[in-house]
Amino acid sequence: MRVALAAVLAIGFGGAAIADSPAQRIVSLDYCSDQFVLKLLPRSRILAVSPDAERHFSYMRDSADGIAQVRPVAEDVLIIGPDLIVRSYGGGAHAAKFFEHAGVPVLQVPYAGTIGEIRSAIAFLANELGVSERGKDVIATMDDRLKRVQNKSKPKSVLYMTPSGVTSGPGTLVHEMLLAAGLTNFESQPGWRSIPLERMAYEQPDMVAAAFFSVDTNHPAMWSPMRHPVAKRQLRDRPTVMLEGAWTSCGGWFLLDAIEALAGVSAQMK
Repeated sequence: MRVALAAVLAIGFGGAAIADSPAQRIVSLDYCSDQFVLKLLPRSRILAVSPDAERHFSYMRDSADGIAQVRPVAEDVLIIGPDLIVRSYGGGAHAAKFFEHAGVPVLQVPYAGTIGEIRSAIAFLANELGVSERGKDVIATMDDRLKRVQNKSKPKSVLYMTPSGVTSGPGTLVHEMLLAAGLTNFESQPGWRSIPLERMAYEQPDMVAAAFFSVDTNHPAMWSPMRHPVAKRQLRDRPTVMLEGAWTSCGGWFLLDAIEALAGVSAQMK
């Protein structure tokens, strides 16, 4: 493996993109970066995407059909000769430094913890990829959808739940999603934490946002809080919005699908 890697590096692709010439052979290393690359770029500029690009949790999976896939492994990526690599987490913590040392620039997808940061990430990536107008269009469409989400009824409380029994409070993108749908978050404690079983024994949310339950392999583990009768009762007795994993797996414009679904169910409740 060391010999193969040395041979690849010795080729010296000189793959750094020229500042005035947008990269034309772009590789995405993980499914989060796949979403932005597939949304913002024409297929002719996409050399390869990650092996997860067509998985159920990839929002842009249909757009990935027919595009070459490459594992986030140095030898596999470098041998196909990219002139730009886009990544969120693919390749590991030292991937960016390694590929840049090999002569291939790396564009890092910014972390987005708020809807505002999603806008900033889209604008940044579009500008860096030389498609700023495309980025503006995506942001404009997202903002237009947000404006149309109007919940004039009394705000309802909602509990976000996953098969592992995890919920999300203030300071997370999930919390922002719930607020954007005109709801209040049943979980008042900040960050990610186990669902509040004790509180749910005497106080219940108006509705439930259930994420990742539709995945066949995503069942509650033996010790998951979701196996508790109090937790199961929420899904049985409360209006429940089943959120697709692809809507919330990464911070992107596709979060609007989840926001619209939540607002739609809330609007139908008395």
